[in-house]
Order: sequence, then structure tokens, then C-alpha cells
Amino acid sequence: MTTPLAAKIARDYGTPCAVIDMDKVERNIARVQSACDVAGVANRPHIKTHKSPMLAKMQIDAGARGITCQKLGEAEVMADAGIDDILITYNLIGDEKMARLAALQAKANMTVAADNTVVIAGLPKAAEISGRSLSVVVECDTGRKRAGVETPAEAIALARQIAASKGLNFAGFMLYPTETGWAEAQTFFDEALKGVREHGLDATMVSTGGSPNLINLGKLKGATEHRPGTYIYNDRMQVAAGVAGWDDCALNIYSTVVSRAAPERGILDAGSKTLTSDPGGGLDGFGLILEHPEAKIARFAEEHGFLDLSRTNTRPNVGDVVRIVPNHVCVVVNMMDEVVMVRGDEIIGVLPVAARGKLR
Repeated sequence: MTTPLAAKIARDYGTPCAVIDMDKVERNIARVQSACDVAGVANRPHIKTHKSPMLAKMQIDAGARGITCQKLGEAEVMADAGIDDILITYNLIGDEKMARLAALQAKANMTVAADNTVVIAGLPKAAEISGRSLSVVVECDTGRKRAGVETPAEAIALARQIAASKGLNFAGFMLYPTETGWAEAQTFFDEALKGVREHGLDATMVSTGGSPNLINLGKLKGATEHRPGTYIYNDRMQVAAGVAGWDDCALNIYSTVVSRAAPERGILDAGSKTLTSDPGGGLDGFGLILEHPEAKIARFAEEHGFLDLSRTNTRPNVGDVVRIVPNHVCVVVNMMDEVVMVRGDEIIGVLPVAARGKLR
């Protein structure tokens, strides 16, 4: 069954279409900002989810302290929009990136992360070109095995290298503990902090992340800020993590059923180029269909979503427009040039995904 709003979306914009409920967006912003305030840590939201200067400014207006970006390209879009407190949580390497970082330094107060000596050795060039000192945090691995130094001793050594480098300021530490690894993260941080203090340094910025860890907000003694991103829209992963409910999922993909070739199968016009093939940490299927929650988006072709309807007695018909909560909304948004904004049953406008595709 197609809702009146879904019919309007399909008529005016076509499907598949990314739609954000601005009432839910505003509630999510307010809820997490309040949680950060209560926990006594600043909120530094990661814009990787929405990639929109307008939404970043809404987060800042609600009380956030600056923003987090993953790549220089994202930061450039945000700085051009007037946002002036930006943390880049990624190792930056090479002359091209140092020139761009220096240009950013002229527009905004920049902090960057590093987890090795090669990255740190290159950063003074950006400071020299810009004529401004550059703040650097040491990224610490506390269980995810992605990036970050693995021992407090390595963190201390990098902090000392930063402090000894012309044009660089050691600002502190960046951590992304696993949801169950905060006790181990505390041990790591305490030892690293003790070590840098023994060398006359201090950590004024201690940044934790992300949205799944909102259940652990404020648990790290000494943390100064938190970097949640997905919370502004939420998705199946956040619901599974227990930090959001279905009514907190502000972005839906509106998709049309284009084929029902057999009783227990169907085809959506949203395939891997829309919903992406991210399994979402072992979730069953590739999105939740709100109108048919027992149906399964079982697999994809590029433009086809394959429906397994064997578990549901309420089966969609050809032409029905359904709403899908993605597994991982961040990668879905990066596939979109724009999202449609709604309030209730009214379409209120179109929002460009300004930083989409900014992968370097």
C-alpha cells in the first residue's frame, strides 16, 4: 500500500528517492546534544553521515563544538560554508594534501589526527605554508584494529614528536573504543596521559566516538568531547546497537515495487547503487521495509533489489511505493546528489548533499 506522501514523492521526484523527516532530524540533534551536556562532554558531530553544511550548522546552533570530518574534501565544503572549528580524523599524507590543509588553516581552526611518524613529519609543511600553528591529536587503537597506535608507549612517543616539530601543537588523544571496551580504553588513556605529563605535555583534547557508543557517553574519565555521526539520521545498525528506535530513523529510501514475477519474490527499483551492499554488521537483509517488516531484501543487482516474501503474508503489489530504513545510512547518503525534506505529509524542499563523493 502506498501512503499519500509516498505517492507525492514518486510523482514529483521519482523513485528511488532519499527522504529525510526534518522533525525527526531536529529531535535527534536535540536528544544527543542534551545527552552530551548531561555527560559533561562537548559534542563534535561527524558530518560523514549527512554531508550538509546546513545540517552541520543546525548541530552547532544546538550546542555542538565544531564538527568532525573524515577527509579534506569534506572539510573544504564545510569551511567554505563558514564553519570554523574542524577536526579531521584521518592520516593526511603528501604535498598535495598539505597545500590543501594549509588553505583550510586560513579559513578555520583545524585539528588533525596522526598515528605514525611519517604523517607527523609531513604536517609542519602545512603549518609553514599557512603561517599558523597546527593542532594534532594522536589516534589510539583501543580495540577496533583499524587505525591508531596500539600501545600507550607509542602514543607518548608520537606526542613528543608532535611537540618537538616546528609549527605543531600536541593537542591530545583521539579514541574510538569498541562498545564493550571502555575499561580497556581507560587503562590505555590513563597510561598515555601519565606518560605525556611526565614530559611536560598535557592532553587538552580527548575525543571519543561514535554513535553506537552513545550508550557509553561520558564513561571515559578525562574525555572532553564525543564524535557521533549517524545519530542525526540513524539506521538499522543503530537500532540493533540499542541507541535508536525505528521512530528515530529520519532517512528512508522510497522505492517502487517494479516486478512480482512469483508469489514469494519481487523486485524493487533500489539496488546496490542506492542502498549499497553493506551488510551492516551481520544484519539479515539489506534494509527494513516499514510497510512489510517481515519481507527481506535478500540481495542486489546494481538497479534491482531482490525481495524474499516467503516470511510475510502482507505482500506488496507492482506499483506500490515502500519506505526502507537502510542498514548503514552513511554510505547510502554518499550515493545521493540530494535528499528530499519533509515534515509530516508535506514536502518542504530539497537539500543538496554538498560533500558527497569527497573521498580525498
